[in-house]
Amino acid sequence: MSLSVVIPVLDEERVLPGLAARLAQLDPAPQEILMVDGGSMDASVAIARQAGWRVLASERGRARQINAGVAAAEGELVWVLHADTLPPTDAVAVIEGTLADKRTALASFTPVIRGPGGTRWVTTAHNWAKTWYAPLITRPHLFLRGVRLLFGDHAMFFRRADFLAIGGCTPGDAVMEEADLCVKFARLGRVRMVARRVETSDRRIAAWGPWKANWIYFKVGMLWAFGLRDRMARHYPDVR
Repeated sequence: MSLSVVIPVLDEERVLPGLAARLAQLDPAPQEILMVDGGSMDASVAIARQAGWRVLASERGRARQINAGVAAAEGELVWVLHADTLPPTDAVAVIEGTLADKRTALASFTPVIRGPGGTRWVTTAHNWAKTWYAPLITRPHLFLRGVRLLFGDHAMFFRRADFLAIGGCTPGDAVMEEADLCVKFARLGRVRMVARRVETSDRRIAAWGPWKANWIYFKVGMLWAFGLRDRMARHYPDVR
């Protein structure tokens, strides 16, 4: 099966060199790496082109950028990877092996949150736990079916045809677009997290502090659960 990596980006010049170096080490390599740029004003596009990636311009907004990337992708499988997340070098094999099981509609890696000061174990544990308690609180019928709610730093992957069939991300979502995808994909099969780690940046925790960061994560999740989508983005400011 062929795999496209889709990376939605906005002003990520600080982290893209590290991601480019890690993706160059993938073995086997994906069919393509497609960066979907939402109007970066820094060197993000230049870095991507230097790395040999395809670059697609898109309207700003992670949901819209993901939709544009999947629509343009050439692979049968798609892996949505954030710019500040570093995958294991055998990630392509993990994805192909996981999606070889037709019962799995959507899956992700297990994120570990790290920064210059080390691993953020408390927030990493909360990140893992909320994949269970979030559906228990907000969509108990899905929880009873074993569905997990996955989020952007989980590095989700799926079949391109399935994504298109369910209508992709809700276009106006600035945050929590992945949670909606989980609900949609649950109609087709299992939504699960595999026991292979990706390393994701702690930059929000560094900027906000661990207690505030975990409170924001919880609050935004509850706003999504109760349909207050217009309030989510204002409570989840960009950190670059």
